[in-house]
Amino acid sequence: MSGIVRLAAGIEAELARRSPRQRKTQRGKLALLVATMLSERSANLMDLAAAVPRPAERTDMRYQWIARLLADPRLDGDAVMQPFAEAAILHTGAAGGTVVLILDQSKVSARHQVLMLSVRVGERALPLAWRVRETRGSIGFVEQRELLTVVASWLPAGTRIVLMGDRFYGSPDLIALCRKLGWGWRLRLKQELLVFEGGGETTLAACFAGGRHMLSGIELTARRIVTNVAMVHEPGHPEPWLIALSEAPTVHRAFDYGLRWGIEAMFSDFKSRGFGLEDSQLRHPARLGRLLLVMALALHWAVSTGMWDTAHRPLPAEKKPQRKGRTRWPAAELPSSSAACAASNVSFSS
Repeated sequence: MSGIVRLAAGIEAELARRSPRQRKTQRGKLALLVATMLSERSANLMDLAAAVPRPAERTDMRYQWIARLLADPRLDGDAVMQPFAEAAILHTGAAGGTVVLILDQSKVSARHQVLMLSVRVGERALPLAWRVRETRGSIGFVEQRELLTVVASWLPAGTRIVLMGDRFYGSPDLIALCRKLGWGWRLRLKQELLVFEGGGETTLAACFAGGRHMLSGIELTARRIVTNVAMVHEPGHPEPWLIALSEAPTVHRAFDYGLRWGIEAMFSDFKSRGFGLEDSQLRHPARLGRLLLVMALALHWAVSTGMWDTAHRPLPAEKKPQRKGRTRWPAAELPSSSAACAASNVSFSS
């Protein structure tokens, strides 16, 4: 039995445990493609077709098998990801801390962009849900609201959330949605946004230039959405960070925004430094979205395997006590089961 087949068996068992109502044939196909993706580290369908352990001898027939799976409208990315997202969020907030969600957009082909919501896990981020659209510009608030509302319905009661977003997302509409959902926020703002305060009107840029770097209870734009704003400018950086935040403005809270960079590493895993999503040659947004599902599950497994390995077979440096303020992941309740992680280790070492 090949390493890919053994790994697929572990993944399929975990999918069955987390989503028992998923169709068995769909679950088996998805698990096999995820395992092949992990083995090949490639999103190119021809690369995957050459490696996937299917009975068909001809590569073009295996390619068609992959293409049919990605074209299947019954393969619902949200439904598959929900139990994995719930586990990752629950694990992240297990110590009673705040869960950091990150919203960002990235180019996935010459014609397509993906809007992605991820959760920060340690020093990186894991994907939760996404929307792919055929556009060369930013994906608008309608899709942002849909994505956040879906993930909000997965959250355990009482989960404390703070949403991070770049300046594309520092909009009054998104701040209002965070307030409605009961979430905190750290959203970067554009300098030209209007500020209404004490009966007067100005801009964020003018406030910063005038030395007013901590603004409490100001109203943004004609929508008059109330928020706090903290502005910081580190030496060597071309421009300041203007951060809308839900709590009282401080320099420390403004620097929380730096946690957003975890999603950049995740996008690198998806793209040029990892699976090479740009090489998929897919043209349909829905099919790109399902390919992202395969990659997202592969990434969850890769991270879970590393966490399992650290917990059970730590290197000497990993046995040392962690610095104050940082905690190690516990061995139990990883985003994927210990059995699946063990299967991954067997496959990678074979």
